[in-house]
Amino acid sequence: MNFKLARTDRSAISEWAWTIDRTILGCIVLLIGAGIFLAFAASPPVADRLGLETFHFIKRQALFLIPAITTLLFLSALPIVWIKRIGFAVCAGAMVLVFATFFLSPEIKGATRWLYVGPVSLQPSEFLKPGFVIVTAAILAQANPANRWPAFILCGALFAVCAGMLVMQPDFGQTFLLATAFSVLLFLGGLPRVLIGVGAFLSGAGSIIAYQTVPHVKSRIDRFINPDSGDTYQVDRALDAFQYGGAFGRGLGEGVVKRILPDAHTDFVFAVTAEELGLFACLLLLALFAGVVLRGFYRAMETADPFVQLSVAGLVTLFGMQSVVNMAVNLSLMPAKGMTLPFVSYGGSSLLALAITMGMVLALTRTNVSNSFSRAPGSVRVKAVTI
Repeated sequence: MNFKLARTDRSAISEWAWTIDRTILGCIVLLIGAGIFLAFAASPPVADRLGLETFHFIKRQALFLIPAITTLLFLSALPIVWIKRIGFAVCAGAMVLVFATFFLSPEIKGATRWLYVGPVSLQPSEFLKPGFVIVTAAILAQANPANRWPAFILCGALFAVCAGMLVMQPDFGQTFLLATAFSVLLFLGGLPRVLIGVGAFLSGAGSIIAYQTVPHVKSRIDRFINPDSGDTYQVDRALDAFQYGGAFGRGLGEGVVKRILPDAHTDFVFAVTAEELGLFACLLLLALFAGVVLRGFYRAMETADPFVQLSVAGLVTLFGMQSVVNMAVNLSLMPAKGMTLPFVSYGGSSLLALAITMGMVLALTRTNVSNSFSRAPGSVRVKAVTI
């Protein structure tokens, strides 16, 4: 069946289809598909082990997947000015909710990160990250080129507040992601390299202080350096999964490690992929994540709009670093940290936050998006595409 979308078609769907970055969208669609596929492989054994209905996690993920996809597509169709407004609203709302966790969140494994509304749980820090990037990018983009210091100071104050709240939860993983994105924004925003070096030194000093004063941080780092110093059960089983899977895997549904791995459906779904589908499937996932990040940076370089440049760079940095951290933990290349694999791991808050993040990226990287809603009827080329 041939369905033609002409350049002269002024419908919203046609405008979206012609201006969207299909490479980024395609990678995201494939990652979402991989997440659905792997949910059936990884989550049933976990549900059975916990005494839940076999497809419990799959059904819950499906409930979040519908609003997540809707949010992603809705945001991807918005003009830049609305992305900026929504980013400010998300940042403000997330800051309020993160602050609320200190009073309303139950303590789980020594941390207060979750808010509960009936059976639904929400991790506000997931939404703080994209909102923070948009606000910081907007401030830096509007800075006076002759004197950027007020913008740098304002952004630094915002980062200090956001990072401070995350550390108090404590959530050092999200703090690391926020700090990495903030560093990229400052570098691209023109902060002198000397001060970037000072910031790196202070971050290192903060890590040392956290190691010395926060017991669970010390425990995780000690176990990473010396596995015999503590429990490394999940990481050891993840490494077994990579060993058992080899190049082509044992076959879908044939994995055994997922039956004894507590977080097989969340933090260690990459290990399940390795055992059942093999090394090449893992490399394919890696290529999809790299495709989103590299394409995002490429499109950011193409535009002359400083807000778009900074926003896209910061957002894809969040996406890329979260992917790297998850995969590195699975491979025991860094200390254990509870962090989902974007669009692949089970987790409602993560899925919705990632939908917001990548919906914004798709909106900001659309071709001629700044005037796509105000073109004169005769200003477009007459061309059609066959689908």
